[in-house]
Amino acid sequence: MDSICAGGEGAGMILCSNPAAQYQAHKEEIDTAISRVLAKGWYILGDEVKAFEKEFAEYIGVSFGIGVGSGTDAIHLALRACGVGSGDEVLTVSHTAVATVAAIEMAGAMPVLVDIEKDFYTLNPAMLESVISSKTKAIIPVHIYGQPADLDPLMEIARRHELAVIEDCAQAHGAMYKGKKVGSFGDMACFSFYPTKNLGAIGDGGMVVTNNPQLVHKTKSLREYGWVERYISHTRGVNTRLDEIQAAILRVKLKYLDEDNAKRVKLAKLYDEELAETGLILPKQRHNSTHVYHLYVVRTGKRDELLRFLKDNGIGVLIHYPVPIHLHPAYVNRMRGCNKLNETESAAWEILSLPMYPELAVDENAKVISLVKEFMGKRE
Repeated sequence: MDSICAGGEGAGMILCSNPAAQYQAHKEEIDTAISRVLAKGWYILGDEVKAFEKEFAEYIGVSFGIGVGSGTDAIHLALRACGVGSGDEVLTVSHTAVATVAAIEMAGAMPVLVDIEKDFYTLNPAMLESVISSKTKAIIPVHIYGQPADLDPLMEIARRHELAVIEDCAQAHGAMYKGKKVGSFGDMACFSFYPTKNLGAIGDGGMVVTNNPQLVHKTKSLREYGWVERYISHTRGVNTRLDEIQAAILRVKLKYLDEDNAKRVKLAKLYDEELAETGLILPKQRHNSTHVYHLYVVRTGKRDELLRFLKDNGIGVLIHYPVPIHLHPAYVNRMRGCNKLNETESAAWEILSLPMYPELAVDENAKVISLVKEFMGKRE
């Protein structure tokens, strides 16, 4: 999960992300939406959630949406709806938020980790078949930083081996792969509405989307105690529901998502143009895809020094993610595939996220650029 505030927050600090600024940008509409819910008196799984589920599914280009309490819960429920459970294996990456792996374990399955592509930081399809076993039941590609994973070869492998594909779209609301939005390719897809996301709530929230009515039925049952009819559990479910206030807020923000993503792309282009000669490795965009820059991640062997310099000068920068999951104390030597993650480990020691959010002012963007150039010795 992203931190809401960058370290060293103080007066005049340019934050890495700033959900409060987005609230202010749409304050009147959001306040009206909240008041509407409060006045109605129905706060869980009501009309706002139903409307948002429909609107978001239509935006992604699928038939159904199921609102849940978080992106982590979305992955957990999607796995269980696809029949993944104890003794099964799920292929994914170590270069992701720990939520991806935590959700696999919540479903009772074992994560098997696959290395990433050097240029795009997403799952490398060429590495998949070397780790598929008789226990493998699903693949979770992560569309990290707003960059789509390479879905065509991944989907071909999955179909050939009869594996479920569950897209982790927590950082890629609105990203496109070959003319279609991510989230519309797999058997199911999962989104987070954590406040810093491209589409963020004012609190936690998540969504599972799919075209499969049977998976909808299973997921809706799982999100409320395994109920089919109220108060009667037919399977071991959980309690994870998107509340009405968050749904109402997200309905407001969804109307501006494409516009906000366009602002992110514009800021990314400014970074691209101004930092091209600094020696930094800048983000690459996959061919025939649209990157929505949830994060703008650069790479340098001087990462730690650059991070300290920028923070000392009032720039909130973060590392997404500083330690690959297979090297976390909780996961060391617990998962298969961890001896072939060279690109994952190499990236973790060099990546740095620069400030990126739609409300980032031009002068703030210019200050970040100027300081990066100063550090890299390329001030013009």
